[in-house]
Amino acid sequence: MSSSLLHPPGHLSPATALQHSQQAPSILNKSTGAISTSLFQSLLAAPETPELWITYENLLLSCLRTGDDESAHRCLGRLVNRFGNDNERIMALKGILKEAGASDAATLDVILEEYEQILQDNPTNIPILKRRVVLLRSMGRISESVSALISLLDISPTDAEAWAELADLYFSQGLYSQAIFALEEVLVLQPNAWNIHARLGEILFVAAKASGNAGQLAEALKRFSRSIELCDSYLRGYYGLKLTTKQLLSDPQKALSNRTASEGFVVPDSATLSKLDEMATEKLAEIVRRNSAGEKGWQGYDEAEIKATRELLENGSNVIIR
Repeated sequence: MSSSLLHPPGHLSPATALQHSQQAPSILNKSTGAISTSLFQSLLAAPETPELWITYENLLLSCLRTGDDESAHRCLGRLVNRFGNDNERIMALKGILKEAGASDAATLDVILEEYEQILQDNPTNIPILKRRVVLLRSMGRISESVSALISLLDISPTDAEAWAELADLYFSQGLYSQAIFALEEVLVLQPNAWNIHARLGEILFVAAKASGNAGQLAEALKRFSRSIELCDSYLRGYYGLKLTTKQLLSDPQKALSNRTASEGFVVPDSATLSKLDEMATEKLAEIVRRNSAGEKGWQGYDEAEIKATRELLENGSNVIIR
C-alpha cells in the first residue's frame, strides 16, 4: 500500500489521486470491512490500526476526485460501520458525497439546509461548520462564507486552517489588509510554517504593487526570506524573493527612503539586494534543472510552478536552464 495514502489527498497531484482511485477496488476487496463484536474473533482477526481508517477516508476523497462514486460509497460504508452515523467526521464525509453527487443548485440548497439543521442541534460541530463554509463558497455566496468562517473562529479561534481559508477569501475579494491580518493569525499559531510566510509575502507583494506602499514591499522581502530560511528548497519562497528584490532594485531611491518602513525592519542596500536576487536566481535555476532531469529528491513540485519559474528565469535573467 502506498504511503501517500496516509497523506491529505488535497495535496496530491491528479495523477496520484487517479492511481489511488484505481487501487481502491483491490484494497477494499482485501478486507470485509465488518467489525466483529466477538471477543475471540477480534483476537484472531488482523489488528485494527488508525492507518486503516485514514486510508479509507483518503481513498474516499481520491475516488470522488476521479469520479469513482461506487468505491467512494464503499469506503464510506466501512467508516460508518466502524464509527457510526453520529460521528461528526462521518457526517462531514457523507455531506461531501452528497455535494459531489449534486446535479443542480437546488440540490446544493437542500444540502446546505441539512447542514443548518445539524448545526441547530450541535452548533459546535466543526466538520459540518467547515463543510458549510466550503459549500457557500462553491455556490458563489462569498459574503455568507466569510460570515460562516468568522462564526467558526469565534468557536475555535486556534484553528489555523480556518484562518488560512479566511485569508484566501479576503484576498479573492481584494481585501488585502484583512487577508494579511488573517495570515498573521496563522503564523501566531504556526510560526515555522514556511509556506504561510511565503503566502503572506505574496499577498504583501500584490498589495504593495496595488498601493505603492514600499513598507509592504519591505515586509514581503522579510517574509520570503524567512520562508526559505525555514525550508531551503521551497520554490515559492525563492520565486517571491526574486520578484521582490527585482522590484526594489528597479527603484532604489524609493527603497532607500523607506528602509525602516516595516516596523523597524531595515531594507538591505542595493548591493545586498543584488546578492539576494542572484542567490534566488541560482536556486530557482537549480530546482528547474534537477526537476526536469528527474533527479531523486527534486520531484514533487507543481508543474505549473516549474513552468512559471522557467519563464521568469528566461525573461528576467541570463541564466540558461538545461
